[in-house]
Amino acid sequence: MTSRRKMPGVVLAAIFLPFLLTATGCRSYHVDTTVENQTGSVIKLLEVDYPYASFGADSLADRADYHYRIAVQGAGPLKVQYTAADEKQEHITGPALAAGDEGSLQIVLLPGGKAKFLSHFTPHS
Repeated sequence: MTSRRKMPGVVLAAIFLPFLLTATGCRSYHVDTTVENQTGSVIKLLEVDYPYASFGADSLADRADYHYRIAVQGAGPLKVQYTAADEKQEHITGPALAAGDEGSLQIVLLPGGKAKFLSHFTPHS
């Protein structure tokens, strides 16, 4: 006959604590980000850097959008780089972001290595 042992309380707490924290309101704030290519041609090697992370795409067609959701973990400027149709590497510095920012950010890439940044953030601490 096999004996059954009861699971110690510490093990049960370790298993259920993440679920309890999720259910009680711990949440991660996000910025819904859209990159729009309005340069007039396909761009390659798009990279968007933000504090402690980055995202990107191999290419983005003219008039196309790229959507990505970010969680800002630190403070600092957003930076965009890509390779234009003429093979020139473009570098653009955008708005400053801070940990806990939440909202939306639209990055409109324009001809000549220019960009327009439209943001709506709600800071949280």
